[in-house]
Amino acid sequence: MRLLIFGQTGQVARELACALPRGWEGDFLGRGRADLANPEDCAAVVAATDANAVINAAAYTAVDRAEEEKELANTINGATPAAMALAAARRGLPFVHISTDYVFDGSGTHARAPSEPTEPLGAYGRSKLAGEIGVRAAAGPHAILRTSWVFSAHGSNFVKTMLRLGAERDELRVVADQIGGPTPAADIARACLTVARALRDDPALLGTYHLAGVPPVSWADFARAIMDSAGLNCRIIDIPTSEYPTPARRPLNSRLDGRSLKTAFGIDPPDWRTGLRAVLNELKGART
Repeated sequence: MRLLIFGQTGQVARELACALPRGWEGDFLGRGRADLANPEDCAAVVAATDANAVINAAAYTAVDRAEEEKELANTINGATPAAMALAAARRGLPFVHISTDYVFDGSGTHARAPSEPTEPLGAYGRSKLAGEIGVRAAAGPHAILRTSWVFSAHGSNFVKTMLRLGAERDELRVVADQIGGPTPAADIARACLTVARALRDDPALLGTYHLAGVPPVSWADFARAIMDSAGLNCRIIDIPTSEYPTPARRPLNSRLDGRSLKTAFGIDPPDWRTGLRAVLNELKGART
């Protein structure tokens, strides 16, 4: 199976390169070959591909900067995925698109189902929701995978930030009233591959699904787990979101219900603790 993959150096794209089954081919598109700020350019790449499916693992992810760069975020996260999906639909190609828990307002304490109403709190969430709407409107065989709190041994993420700060400081103040599911990028990559293959065989599986790590945890407790697993003697002090203001509002409740993904594709929610151990081992191996 041949895949056209938007993304090359991001967390999920890096993991996709590692997860390709034997005999599969992946054509990974970096900025030099696909300008995400140019929807027509990306659509043309899809129109010309000889791949069997398309995965969009690229996005504008600067949540706070999006408040000042709304137009750019809306193009990269909204108009471009819509154009990709339309080009894929015209070819009958499965299109897998990664979205986010930020499309919800973070209210309540339950795990959100894919069918629940969306109400983003900020520019980033609105841009990702626009992308979802565009992908659905293309009406091709598509799957939107909403995920949350992505981490890996690559790029910038919470795990790597905590490891760096934990090695430098005796204590850290971390938000304790935002609850969600840390999700290993490796599990997202494997899910994308499973979904792409399944959509090729059965386009009726199209829809929106959730993939997030379990069990739910606060940022503060996630930080404690990182320190404990890495053997760092850095004390984590719980603080409320109000003590850590950011330009973009974060959802307090980022729990996502992944049962429909399990039903449709047999994919279980990943245990983030297992993923964390794997990431720490990978980072340790990279340092030796």
